[in-house]
Amino acid sequence: MSSATKALTLLSYFSTSRPEIGLSQMCRIAGRDKATTYRHLQALETAGFVEQIPATKQYRLGPALLQLAQVREATVPRKDGAKAALAALADATGETAHATLLSGNVLYGLCDCESPHHSTRAVIDMNVFPLHATASGLCSLAFGPEELLRTAVTNLEAFTENTATTEAELETLVEDVRLTGFGRGDKSFATETQGLAVPVFDHTGHFAGAVAVASVASRFTAELECSIKSELIIAAREITRNWGGTIPDAIEALWTASLNNPTEMESTS
Repeated sequence: MSSATKALTLLSYFSTSRPEIGLSQMCRIAGRDKATTYRHLQALETAGFVEQIPATKQYRLGPALLQLAQVREATVPRKDGAKAALAALADATGETAHATLLSGNVLYGLCDCESPHHSTRAVIDMNVFPLHATASGLCSLAFGPEELLRTAVTNLEAFTENTATTEAELETLVEDVRLTGFGRGDKSFATETQGLAVPVFDHTGHFAGAVAVASVASRFTAELECSIKSELIIAAREITRNWGGTIPDAIEALWTASLNNPTEMESTS
């Protein structure tokens, strides 16, 4: 790893939960000696990538990153940041992959990609996703703003016999997503479709939307579910990275625990 790479890697240790880091703490996090870490921080400070707070001597992200982030956001739209990951997801799972974007209290469809491996495919033909009846919507309720749940319960339309139509039913589904890290649409929007979704995050550190796979229910098995979940994680990490974010450690831990418990997945399929 080059000296420049080592210096730039220090930027990844800053987050919304850890916006300021002192020299000694940075040494422990990065696993480097004090002299090397200080030299790298000095280089980053000279470039404007970090700045030192005079009162505490701790470091925080610098103003140069704001300009770069604005350029990135202006030149690489959200849709472009998701397309390649969706294509890979559809190819790996053999099912339809799609991404959604949360704006205010509305979950919009961003883009989708159908797999060429089957002639029968799930078709995504909606612009706004019901929060209570789709895997992506349940991810939004579990990891998005708290007020979303209050919005969702005002319109619990029954799309199928599996749709949650009471606040208690919806809260149970949302709690399951919070415990596993995966949203599940168990034929809740369309009887012929089984959905799985995971959250994605952007540069703000907050929930930005979801990436999902819509499977034809007749070929959905426990084995396919395990494969989809693994591929969803890969796609979520890539889209989140392209959107300037980082997957929270707590979400990564949920995914790991869920994938390490195949019995649970088999019982819910």
